[in-house]
Amino acid sequence: MPPPAPEDAEPSSPSPSSELSERDRAVLAMERRGWPGPGAKERAIREGLGISPTRYYQLLGALLDDPRAAAHDPVTVNRLRRLRTTHRSRR
Repeated sequence: MPPPAPEDAEPSSPSPSSELSERDRAVLAMERRGWPGPGAKERAIREGLGISPTRYYQLLGALLDDPRAAAHDPVTVNRLRRLRTTHRSRR
């Protein structure tokens, strides 16, 4: 039997797999912002996140299917899911 935890020990945090990474949260935050045009957003992606816009949209697509992302930012994720569905149905 393991020894009891000290009383001053911090409570256990959720496992890393149950939380979004900092980069994933930053991607969702980027999508919450309004952009004056596509060039400004692409520049912010490169400078702020240090990734290419192509990689950004790959990550974003995966986040839309991740229940953790929906729990973290349901308004943004649901809005983007609706847009994705609309774009797919037009094809």
